[in-house]
Amino acid sequence: MKNDFTFTIKRICLDENYHPSNSTRITTNFANLARGESRKQNLRNALKMINNRFNALANWDNPQGTRYSVELEIISVDIDIANSGDVFPSIEVLKTNIIDHHTDERIEGIVGNNFSSYVRDYDFSVLLLDHNKSKSQFSIPDNFGDLHGKLFQHFVSSDTYKSHFKKPPVICLSVSDNKTYHRTENQHPILGVEYQPNETSLTEQYFKKMGLQVRYFMPPNSVAPLAFYFFGDLLNDYTNLELISTISTMETFQKIYRPEIYNANAVAGSRYKPNLKNQDHSLTQIIYDREERSQLAVAQGKFAEKYFIKPYKTVLEQWSSNLA
Repeated sequence: MKNDFTFTIKRICLDENYHPSNSTRITTNFANLARGESRKQNLRNALKMINNRFNALANWDNPQGTRYSVELEIISVDIDIANSGDVFPSIEVLKTNIIDHHTDERIEGIVGNNFSSYVRDYDFSVLLLDHNKSKSQFSIPDNFGDLHGKLFQHFVSSDTYKSHFKKPPVICLSVSDNKTYHRTENQHPILGVEYQPNETSLTEQYFKKMGLQVRYFMPPNSVAPLAFYFFGDLLNDYTNLELISTISTMETFQKIYRPEIYNANAVAGSRYKPNLKNQDHSLTQIIYDREERSQLAVAQGKFAEKYFIKPYKTVLEQWSSNLA
């Protein structure tokens, strides 16, 4: 059964000429920016923000702040189940590449970054909502996230992944506005000050089933911590430039998508509770439709249910049970 799952990887450059493909989740950060009349200016401004942030963090031997630029690739992963020939868009992530203009070297960055998944949309926006419909107390369905977690780990351990990428993925997300974070004494020169949450979350539990652990760091000159999900040892498995490529990319998207937190005018203190209603923040000059993003998550979850979960229900259940 394990060999009945095959993965295909497609790459496309994320630049100012990018247009989302039909299989891309249109709620994905970069896809949202690449739509409408301002699409080209949106992308150009976002990429400039990424490069500026990268150079600000990689400031050694970089007096003019122009030594580096970041190239982004969209990595789309299709899955073929039971060698049927019919593929389903499994996951989509960003891959960073670093250009050193002093040495003309192209340095491989980190894959992961902006993680998106139709199956995750199904779990959170269809399965979880249906499970709690008409219930007075919130609960989580049995085996919630098991299939998605096994699919993700199967992909990362596959020959397909290993032939394309040298290191495991790092997924960077925003902090939760439902939790309180406490600053610790631990500090990394690139990742910054470490924070610890007061409790675990459903997202943490979900990503744990994907084999990922999480740590929270607020990089230098940032105003709020970021959540870094990873395999292995985040602080020692990646170079400074690799980590900077993820920070600069994902902090930029978070400033656009969640300015109340990541473009706030006050820096997170020793005890920090994110607030999505915070009025003391600045807006970027980039147009982003957050209302549409939330509405479409349900539609994308139903898409996964119709074309993946239901048609392959028996095969998926058998495969998942064999890995238990």
